[in-house]
Amino acid sequence: MSRPMTDTQNLHEWFDNSKADRPLLIIAGPCVLETAEINRRIGLEVSQICADLDIPYVFKASFDKANRSSIGSARGPGAERGLEEIAKIGRELCRPTCTDIHLPEQAAPAAEHVSLLQIPAFLCRQTDLLCAAAETGAAMNVKKGQFLGPDQMRNVISKVRSAGGERLMLTERGSFFGYDRLVNDFIGIGDLMELGDQEGCPVCFDVTHSTQLPGDGGTHTGGRPERAPLLASAATAVGVDCLFLECHPDPPSGSSDAATMIPLNDVRALLTRLVRIRGALAETC
Repeated sequence: MSRPMTDTQNLHEWFDNSKADRPLLIIAGPCVLETAEINRRIGLEVSQICADLDIPYVFKASFDKANRSSIGSARGPGAERGLEEIAKIGRELCRPTCTDIHLPEQAAPAAEHVSLLQIPAFLCRQTDLLCAAAETGAAMNVKKGQFLGPDQMRNVISKVRSAGGERLMLTERGSFFGYDRLVNDFIGIGDLMELGDQEGCPVCFDVTHSTQLPGDGGTHTGGRPERAPLLASAATAVGVDCLFLECHPDPPSGSSDAATMIPLNDVRALLTRLVRIRGALAETC
């Protein structure tokens, strides 16, 4: 039985565990904060599913989406109100929380409210942002840029370590292939996992963003969410440490990433499958 992940300290312990002792971690929630009722419903349901499956869970939501396709797209409630909303959900769930930051000055206030600071893929080479996040002492999740090869993440690790960051996770979310879609290169995922093992960085697989079709929707990103279970199963089977996914009771009505979020009602079946795959993998090791 894995130890229930109920606070930041337990999240730190997850990072500090050896790979063999590190249970599969789930980071999940809406893309951007929705209504208080929807946020709470997502958090409560996914938290209960993870408790039933005996796997650790981190609630994730964004307070601001600064990289939307259109100038008219909804961005979220902003830092002050959004961070407090995420912290409130974390307290109610007794779970760690995660949010993404886009500017160096957001790092310190975000670290006061959440357990895990996430650096978006497009910003993974922004030195000031990486260092500001590392200097807070918070655990970090840096998404690999869609334009980078796995080995180029060594420079990201170096920047974070130079600023005192100790607990760092790297996330694979697909690579641009030149025709408005992302491709998951599992040879590259293996390379990223090898780098993670060398540098003491767990590796996460971003299930739902990997299904994006970035140029498919004109002013809105398209997606293939029906392929999320396929990608999640493959990533779990090769031994990633963590899975990131976005979910919503009614994805088409979501404020952001409506084309890629998976229905909340599908989460239990998906995570149950993934836990079984993880168990079978452990039996063969």
